[in-house]
Amino acid sequence: MKRIALLGMPNTGKSTLFNRLSGASARVGNWPGITVDLMSAKILIGGHIAELVDLPGLYDLHGFSDDEQVVRHFLANNSVDLVMIVLNSSQIDRQLSLALQIRALGLPALLLLNMQDEAKRSGISIDIDEMSRQLGLPVASISAKYGDGCPQALQLAARHLEHQRAPISASEISSKLEADTQLEQQMEHIVKQAVQMPLQLTDRLTERIDRVLLHPWLGLPLFFGAMYLLFQFIFTVGAPLQEGVAWLLDLIRSDVLEPLTASLPAWLHGLLLDGIYDGVGTVAAFVPIIVLFFLVMTMVEDSGYMSRAAFLMDALMARVGLDGRSFVMVLMGFGCNVPALMGTRVMRSRGMRLLTMMVIPLSLCSARLQVFVFMSAILFTTEQAPLVVFSMYLMSFVTIFLTALIFKGKMRSSEPFILEMPPYRFPTAKQIVLRGWLEVRHFLNRASKFIIFGVVMVWALTNFPSGVPAASEATYAGQIGQFFLPILEPIGIDAKLAIALIFGFVAKEIVVGALAVIYGLQGEALELLMAQQLDWVQGVSFMLFTLIYTPCLSTIATMRSESKSVGYTVLALGWSLLLAWVVSFIFYQSARALGF
Repeated sequence: MKRIALLGMPNTGKSTLFNRLSGASARVGNWPGITVDLMSAKILIGGHIAELVDLPGLYDLHGFSDDEQVVRHFLANNSVDLVMIVLNSSQIDRQLSLALQIRALGLPALLLLNMQDEAKRSGISIDIDEMSRQLGLPVASISAKYGDGCPQALQLAARHLEHQRAPISASEISSKLEADTQLEQQMEHIVKQAVQMPLQLTDRLTERIDRVLLHPWLGLPLFFGAMYLLFQFIFTVGAPLQEGVAWLLDLIRSDVLEPLTASLPAWLHGLLLDGIYDGVGTVAAFVPIIVLFFLVMTMVEDSGYMSRAAFLMDALMARVGLDGRSFVMVLMGFGCNVPALMGTRVMRSRGMRLLTMMVIPLSLCSARLQVFVFMSAILFTTEQAPLVVFSMYLMSFVTIFLTALIFKGKMRSSEPFILEMPPYRFPTAKQIVLRGWLEVRHFLNRASKFIIFGVVMVWALTNFPSGVPAASEATYAGQIGQFFLPILEPIGIDAKLAIALIFGFVAKEIVVGALAVIYGLQGEALELLMAQQLDWVQGVSFMLFTLIYTPCLSTIATMRSESKSVGYTVLALGWSLLLAWVVSFIFYQSARALGF
């Protein structure tokens, strides 16, 4: 089977092209010579089945960041039949050096000049034939966003897949790389011969928008205001959808599953309905909100606004030892902490990377989001609930800044922050749906690994030993809850909530399902019972603890792998547990002292 490596600089549309070519068939795999996972997909190209591998974005092969080393190691340890180099047409005068470096290695390569629509709007004209002649490589002009030129580029790639080549060694990569000065001269000559650029590049729409969104005083308030409106939209639109799914699940249970399982032994009936169905069903009811979250965040990320957010936050982040890239990773962590931790590989300074990894698990991931939506819907009015959820996001930032401020002296960095602002773009509907589906599928695949296991374990703990009332203090769950009660009672968390938190350590997706199993109810009945047994102070304290305490096992494993330090991982876990208890204690005791 042929192998194609997709390679390019950051923000060149490489991932957009990968998603367009692979559809929803992408998978994560391990590769010889590297210690990280890469996305790959099998595609039909010409008469060949080829494996398309999406390599990390990098600026050049000389770099020392983890991502740049990953690319070098991949090329050195894996046979590659074709390298598809993706560059931004509107920045060709700065990005052509990467194509020259790949050419210097002697690898079969195809240059794809992406974002041709943006280059055209900027008045940039590229002579494709002349550039191909100057480089000695096939060149194609495409727009991965709209699909323009992609079929022709694939046909061009198919014609160059007949050449077999053995993998080259790391020493060959080093020896074949030409000096930077020589590459610079070649790049200037090729651009002069093949590219026509206006004297001044302008994007008036982008400039007008940036005058407002990047305003020194208004920029940050506008950013947080926009985030609040997004969460308001997600909650307002998602809540009725969630209620509809919950109603449908209740109907299926009462009208279909109850009659079908009525003749089963009591323990099996309880396991299937009170355990698995109620637990998984309660989590499934929140899928519409998760879908909306990913769709909205996809639009925000692809629009170019996240780069502006990083720029706005850089000065503030620098005060606590971080920078704008750290802020981008934190925002990525709102979806899932695992890829955010892996994204820190772009940082060359180990101190900056370790400090960023320390704070990422404090960002409010989508798994925690469903816990907060569930609790806020129970304890607050429809008008108050979005504000409560938004306050959790603000609290997430507070704990991030506090943690960075405390540990920055131990994890210093002098690496400069360099950011290139992309123009504002609105993603196509296909991009939004495809990216949203990939994120939702990842969430569901990950959740399915833990939820069924978690709810079965919770059911067993709340129903055994036999002969005692379910979910009582005499069950194994009750005994575990009573053991932790002296620690958790001062922060308003009772024995039942303690069990949910313990299983939340495995995966936060289990928390809501565990509550359904512990209370033996789902849907509206569960919400009514919990509203009677908890007040809003206990609920907020529980949410604060859930926000800050230990991340899930996948995040912990990724942190251990990325940091390559058991001691660092233990420190991060111990700190999050201590911080969670202190924050919840201060809130709960203060609220009670004030008479709430």
